[in-house]
Amino acid sequence: MATEKRLIGLSLGADICWPIAFEQIVSELKLDVPHEGARVGVEVERITIEPFDLRQGCRYDVVLDRLTHWFDTSREWIKKAVIMDDLYVFNNPWSVQSMEKQTSYCAMMKLGMKIPDTWLVPPKEHEARDDLQPTLERYARFFDLGDVGHKVGYPHYMKPYDGGGWVGVSRIENDDALKAAYEQSGKHVMHLQRSVEGHDLFCRCIGVGPQTRIVKYDPGAPLHDRYTMETGIVSQEDALSLRNTTLTINSFFGWDFNSCEALRLNGEWFPIDFANPCPDSQVTSLHYHFPWLVIAKIRWALFCAITNKKMNTNLNWAPYNEIAASERTYEEKLTAYAKIADERMETARFDEFCHKHLGNLDEIAWNFFGSETAKNAVRRKVEALFPEHEHEEFTELFFNRIQTWRSAVHQG
Repeated sequence: MATEKRLIGLSLGADICWPIAFEQIVSELKLDVPHEGARVGVEVERITIEPFDLRQGCRYDVVLDRLTHWFDTSREWIKKAVIMDDLYVFNNPWSVQSMEKQTSYCAMMKLGMKIPDTWLVPPKEHEARDDLQPTLERYARFFDLGDVGHKVGYPHYMKPYDGGGWVGVSRIENDDALKAAYEQSGKHVMHLQRSVEGHDLFCRCIGVGPQTRIVKYDPGAPLHDRYTMETGIVSQEDALSLRNTTLTINSFFGWDFNSCEALRLNGEWFPIDFANPCPDSQVTSLHYHFPWLVIAKIRWALFCAITNKKMNTNLNWAPYNEIAASERTYEEKLTAYAKIADERMETARFDEFCHKHLGNLDEIAWNFFGSETAKNAVRRKVEALFPEHEHEEFTELFFNRIQTWRSAVHQG
């Protein structure tokens, strides 16, 4: 029986390290999987950027997309392929394009998540346009910024409503600090979000399909140390709560790959930043956790490609809103939201697929991440980001952290 080929496309920007690992590990799997009376294999290809006919077919079954959130040409090609060719893509491109952090806060507030009090303030400056002045003269109202600051509560954080990385996040302690930060915000629309003072744990939960990984996060550390290497940081109950929170957010917005930052205070979790589709995937940030992410991406991509998983382009928020309007406790609601997520992600079918067909993936990945090819991938990413005199130091640092992961996996 001839083997059918599924094609996974990588739509890449400045990514260097994880695509090398992804391609090499999938190649070494040599997949020949029985599915619906056929034998199915997988190939991986990097997608080029070029003009396209809107009616041209799409060769890919699944695309791992790293460009939709900022590159128009690739986004429009992907949207075309989803509509016309039933392409499955990480993540829903319409949702990525339209959902700012502002929207995600509102949606999860409605579902009952403990989002800290958040206000949106108009920009300090405005883009010049003909109809702006009469609009402001008729409808804009002067406001006392200090009064808003007190209503939010001090301390709080000023941060861009859309999460734009080009604008910094400022901790605001008083009226003077708020006014100074607002003066510097320029034309950007900003949020003021109350600080969760006294929290005892800051975690980032990464979700890839139904798979999650919880990492203790240190926002005050250098970029390469913010994802800490601590393990056993949460109880089973906390781990389940973070998993259910992350998968609720991801399934609500149609995101296959996203992360949720949350703070724990008095045993409760307060999500503070969770509109991060296409989050950081680089070894220079993730180091110890990098192999888990690559393996999780491979598992989910292979499952979606081989089983011809259909993309849910209709987000359908009604089931979540019905649960939110019920008399259940928040914990009961979160469990019900997560059940919807597991249904939409086909978690049980995914687990069965991995058990049946990907039993050798962990061993192949473990061997790869100890190889010279893996070390060269780390080196190439380091060379792209760090000054020359630091290349050897940071290549060794990140590769050694991966070896610590290998030791932990081997011992486990």
